[in-house]
Amino acid sequence: MIGIIDYGMGNLFSVSKALERLDAPYFISEDKDRLLQADALILPGVGAFKDAMEKLKKTGLSEMISVFVDSGRPLLGICLGMQLLFESSEEYGYSEGLNLLPGKVVRFPGITGDGTAYKVPHMGWNKLHFKRESLVTPDLNDDFVYFVHSYYAETKEDIIIASCSYDKEVPAVVGRNNVFGMQFHPEKSSKLGMQLLSNFANLIQKG
Repeated sequence: MIGIIDYGMGNLFSVSKALERLDAPYFISEDKDRLLQADALILPGVGAFKDAMEKLKKTGLSEMISVFVDSGRPLLGICLGMQLLFESSEEYGYSEGLNLLPGKVVRFPGITGDGTAYKVPHMGWNKLHFKRESLVTPDLNDDFVYFVHSYYAETKEDIIIASCSYDKEVPAVVGRNNVFGMQFHPEKSSKLGMQLLSNFANLIQKG
C-alpha cells in the first residue's frame, strides 16, 4: 500500500484521486509509525521550500523519510516534494533539504542570456524529453505534462531521467536507486502522467 505523507503542504486530494483511478491502494497520514509500514511513499508539495522543511523537521517526518528510504522501499516526490529531495534551496534564503539526491534548487532568473525576459513561474503544458530509462519510465515516449513552478533543481546529469526546455534544460523526472521525483504534476498530466504514477505504484509488486 502507498502512503501519502500529510505534512500540511501537499495536494492530497488530486494525488489520492489519481491513485483511486489507478486502483492503487493508498492511505493518507501524518503518523510516522503508520507511514513506516507503507510499501511506498509519496511526498507531495505545494508552497515554499523553507516552510515545508520546517514542517517536516518539526514533526519528525524528515527523519522518518530517511529511515524509509534506507529500507530500500520506493519514494516519489511530486512538484515541491521533488525539490525537497535535494540538498538545499535558495527560496527565501538558504534552506537544507532532505539530502536524498545531490543538487540544489534555484529560481528561474526570468532573463535569457541575450537579455530577453520570460515568464516566471513556468506554468502550463510542456514537452517531456526522456534521457534514459528507469524503473518508473520504461518504454515511454516524449509527451506533454503540466508544470507549475518558479524554482528548479540543478543536479548531476546521471540523476536526470527526463527534462523539459524552459529557456534552459530543466530536470523534470529525477531518480537514483529507490528515490524518484517529478517536477510536474503527474496527477494532472493526462495519459503520460497517469502512466508514470501507475509505473511507480507497480514498483510495489516488483519489489
